Parts: sequence; structure tokens; C-alpha cells
Amino acid sequence: MTRPTALHPVPDDAEARRAIPPVICYPTETLPDPDLQTRTTRRAHMHKIDEVIIPPRTAGCFEVPAGGVFRIASIEGPQVGDLNLWNRHDLSERFYSGKTRALHGTHVTTGHRLWSSFPNLRPMATILSDTLDWYGIDAHGGSVHDVIGTRCDPYTHRLLSGETYHYCCHSNLTRALAGFTGLSRAEAEPLVHDVMNVFMCTGFTRDTGQYFMKASPVRPGDHIEFFAEIDLLGALSACPGGDCSATHSSDAAACHPLLVEVFAGAPGHWEHAPRNGYDRSHGPVSRDQAAGNAA
Repeated sequence: MTRPTALHPVPDDAEARRAIPPVICYPTETLPDPDLQTRTTRRAHMHKIDEVIIPPRTAGCFEVPAGGVFRIASIEGPQVGDLNLWNRHDLSERFYSGKTRALHGTHVTTGHRLWSSFPNLRPMATILSDTLDWYGIDAHGGSVHDVIGTRCDPYTHRLLSGETYHYCCHSNLTRALAGFTGLSRAEAEPLVHDVMNVFMCTGFTRDTGQYFMKASPVRPGDHIEFFAEIDLLGALSACPGGDCSATHSSDAAACHPLLVEVFAGAPGHWEHAPRNGYDRSHGPVSRDQAAGNAA
């Protein structure tokens, strides 16, 4: 697919308009940095309390207490995973990939945080360690651990191919959440949300602006660790695309399991990250009313 042909004439000042420098939408100088040293010290006193192996083309759930850590690891071969997170006590609070992307960029790594949905907008997890942090941004504009992809799903697959496929990450996550919580699949599906694509290497093409994937650099032994800022319920799908070097949403790719390990037991209580302080009043009906009230 190429970018559609422009239907309108190029204005005389087109290049001047294009040359205007960009402005960062959400400057983060005032965003508090997580205290990684405190979290890393706490991590050193933890022990493993649980592990879940996610077989290829399936998903599984896990729980992490606030102040604990979960690690996602490659164990047999290159494999990407689609991660969902919820507040363990309130599934309406879930990972907000769009706001995470706006605050930290298209790809996340050590020191970045995964933020929750409105009205809470608080950190759910902080990335403590990432063995792929060396990758950076490659010559194609690709990087690892994106928060731009939405998850492969059976609806888009049906739209583009006319085929039915039940083991896309969306369906995997739906089945896993339903099975873990006792919800019906119809109840669980609306709770599944846009993901963090763990280990996936992605970017946007320069000519058409399309989302692309390429072979993940992950290898057995690589891992990423997250510090839980609140009590978490997580779900991870071992994507049917394998390392996403060629295809997804099919049985064609070579796929491998992923390992999730949960660590806890550090001394002392960890305070949950506070909810966002906005009062949810949303102001007067109009700005004119606001001016009148102020007067």
C-alpha cells in the first residue's frame, strides 16, 4: 500500500510549513522519576513465589503483589508476547498504552513506567531491568518493547483475509482472563486492552507511515523485569507470530513458550502508587460560565 495521492495543490509556502520544528506534546521534566535504587534494593531481597509457562499460541494469567516483581523471559527460542495488566481488585483499571506512549515514547525500557487508565492515571509497573536495552533504534527506525501495536486479533484477520483464526493474542488473552477469573468469555473480552508488545521489534515506515514488524532480537536467557506499583493481575500471550519476522495470526510461524516468574517477600510494606489527584469535576459547562464564576 502506498500513501494516497494528494488531491489538492501544493501551496507556495509548503516547505516553510513542513520546516516548522516539532514541539513535544507532553514534556516530562516535572514527571517524578521512579527511585530505581530503592526498587532494585528491594528486588535483591525477594524470592520466587510463582511461575507460569505460557505455551505457544496461548496465554496465561498471573498475580503480583504491590512491591513485588515479575519477570518475562525467553526460554527456548525467539518469541514475542502481548502483555495486559489490571488492578487485581478492580479490573476497570487497566494498562493505558496510549498515555504510556505519550509520556515515554513508542518503545519502553528500564526506568519507564506502565500507566493505568482514567480516572486513575497512575503507574502500574516500573521497568527495572531489560536485557535488550542495548538495541536502541535501528536503521529502519525499529526498536523493542512497543506500546503502539494493538494486539493481533481475529476481527482484523477476518477483515483482511476472510479467514477465521482463534489463536490471535486478543482471543488468547480473552480465554486466559475468563478462565482465571471465572468470567464468561463475553464478559472478559471487553476487559482485554491494547498491549505492551514484549520483545517485539517494530516501527513505522518513512514512506507510508505504516506500522511494521521485524525479527525480534530476543534470545533464550533474555528477560525484562517489572516492579509492581499496585496489586496486579497480568495476562501474557505467546504471539502466534513467533519472533514476528514474517507473519502473525496463523500457524505458519515457529513459536516458542515464554516464562513468567513472580518474586516477592522483601521486608517492609510497599505503599500502592496513589491515584491521580484530579477531582473529576470537569469544570463548568462553558468557559463563559467559568469567567462569570470567577468574577
